[in-house]
Amino acid sequence: MNTYAIIETGGKQYRVEQGTRLQVESLPKEKGEEITLEKVLLLATDAGIQVGKPTVTGAKVTATVTAQDRHAKIIVFKKRSKKTYKKTQGHRQNYTELLVKSISAN
Repeated sequence: MNTYAIIETGGKQYRVEQGTRLQVESLPKEKGEEITLEKVLLLATDAGIQVGKPTVTGAKVTATVTAQDRHAKIIVFKKRSKKTYKKTQGHRQNYTELLVKSISAN
């Protein structure tokens, strides 16, 4: 059985294993820095599954920041029919890319 964890960051939950790359909401870290994520909601190892109430005590996920970038642009278009109202707006969301190095139980 592969060791995996479910973590929470930026108001979202992610299932991660060692070596996983994931894009999370922007974090105030520089490229190459290590970050420790301690909001582990579930931890699955060979010994069994630990479910947090709300988090698993002592569990943490260590990751390295590999990039600080922005997603592709999305277009927001609003229109009211028969009212001559049109509005176009673009948005690019910032994100931080993480590479999971290790998952530890205690």
